[in-house]
Amino acid sequence: MSGLRAGDEVLINGTLYTARDAAHKQGIPFNVKGQSIYYVGPTPARKGKVIGSAGPTTSSRMDKYTPALLKKGLAAMIGKGKRSPEVISAIIRNRAVYFAAVGGAGAYLSKRVISSKVVAYPELGTEAVRQIEVKDFPAVVAIDPKGRMIDSMK
Repeated sequence: MSGLRAGDEVLINGTLYTARDAAHKQGIPFNVKGQSIYYVGPTPARKGKVIGSAGPTTSSRMDKYTPALLKKGLAAMIGKGKRSPEVISAIIRNRAVYFAAVGGAGAYLSKRVISSKVVAYPELGTEAVRQIEVKDFPAVVAIDPKGRMIDSMK
């Protein structure tokens, strides 16, 4: 990820974990080293679908938990909106990446999720932690490992 620059448009493929406010509050229950967290609480899947609408959540709600996760090796986060100065510093220190996904495009983004399973906190419903596999999931590098940001993050 070190070669990414703010503003790069990417298609993400592979494993992501979902986690929002409630899961962060209880503690991320898996080894985050080298992993990516998508801040999303998908709606229930309709019959025959892998997942419901899966648009990004406002990332700043996770900011108080993020520096510690980055220190443990979290590689990337996907969400929407600005990050705090503390998170930006932690991104630089830990050479991580913050990707922005398009807000309001949850139905479209859900079509990029090819599998989904709850791995923790099923009692949280839509905010349960899921392991999802994505194919050609569109995102933009909002903050790169050197702390460069797209204009909307400044």
